[in-house]
Amino acid sequence: MTLTHTPGSHPPAASAPAPDPAWRPALARHVLLRHDRVRGADLLVLPERVVVLHGPAGSIVRLCDGARDVRGIVEELAARHPKAPVAVEVPLFLGRLREEGWLR
Repeated sequence: MTLTHTPGSHPPAASAPAPDPAWRPALARHVLLRHDRVRGADLLVLPERVVVLHGPAGSIVRLCDGARDVRGIVEELAARHPKAPVAVEVPLFLGRLREEGWLR
């Protein structure tokens, strides 16, 4: 899961603490998730910048609907991708997005 920032934006923090498993992440009000057909990538559209989501990042963010908690998101992704290290990587990824202010 990687993020690419548009020129002039600040890179994400190196690492963020893993969030509480009971947290129910949702996109911040100023953030939109869109799919760019030209790039073939999901985007986080923010005021005055765009963040390109690579790999499974877009599918993870789509699960952040405010209804599922982190534990539920991890369980769903683990069922979809049984050999992937989602239990470790997904909470850290969500923590980074929260730290950036893109998730609430």
